[in-house]
Amino acid sequence: MWPFGWKGPSGFSPRSTAEHVTQGIDATGLTAIVTGASSGIGAETTRVLALRGAHVVMAVRNVESGGKVKDEILKAIPTAKIDVMQLDLNSMGSVRKFASEFISSGLPLNILINNAGIMAAPFMLSQDNIEMQFATNHVGHFLLTDLVLDTMKKTARESDREGRIVILSSEAHRFTYSEGIRFDKINDESGYNSIWAYGQSKLANVLHANELTRRLKEEGVNVTANSLHPGSIMTNLLRFHSVINSVVTMVGRFVLKNVHQGAATTCYVALHPQVKGVSGEYFMDSNLSKASSLAKDVELAKKLWDFSLRLTKPK
Repeated sequence: MWPFGWKGPSGFSPRSTAEHVTQGIDATGLTAIVTGASSGIGAETTRVLALRGAHVVMAVRNVESGGKVKDEILKAIPTAKIDVMQLDLNSMGSVRKFASEFISSGLPLNILINNAGIMAAPFMLSQDNIEMQFATNHVGHFLLTDLVLDTMKKTARESDREGRIVILSSEAHRFTYSEGIRFDKINDESGYNSIWAYGQSKLANVLHANELTRRLKEEGVNVTANSLHPGSIMTNLLRFHSVINSVVTMVGRFVLKNVHQGAATTCYVALHPQVKGVSGEYFMDSNLSKASSLAKDVELAKKLWDFSLRLTKPK
């Protein structure tokens, strides 16, 4: 990570905002899906993409909350093109319903931003009986990406414009279980550690982007996939740890990014010309960075891909 005020090779720094990194970029004619778009950096990502002219589909668990964010954006940007659709990543049925409705809409898809997530949750199972953090942060997004990928390929081919898949990970991907992904113990409550389980899900995000890149390159498709660390941001991710959340809220204004800065790397990877043709990379502070050795493990990425396909295969 660059010292907070220093600029990296891209010309941007941790202090750069989403508006700053997309200044002068025209996203007119692009359609983007943003998951978790009703709050935090998802809402700011939606606002800035819309500001630059993109048609944004807000994929949100709570449609009412999403509608309020949409209305706020429209007040400031009357020309914004925004739709709100229901998506609960905790449920594969909800993911399939969202994808089916999106495809039926006939909209193109240039950009997919897998932003939604939960952090350090106590042990719980998803609606599909998968540990909640792994299910929400990885499996739901893996399935969503798989279901809309053909639409992205078709859009890239017909528009002759590069498609971009942006997967939000975290530096927490470095702090996981010793084996990286506990394939045989995903639902093992006895050995569960909420922080390591979060790290496991974030490691899965990087591995997903990397294996997806390998497959897209093999096909010769004009779609890229990258992962990123948005930074340490003042959001409600720590809602399951009230004491920690209270401390973070008190001191965060001095050491953490705000949402305008937190959404910068996402918007940079999604829109900036500097990222054209770049795939399978890990970004931080709107600059290229280096992921962990486990995150670069090609065989682990392939194993996770096959594991995820088994988990998401209709019963």
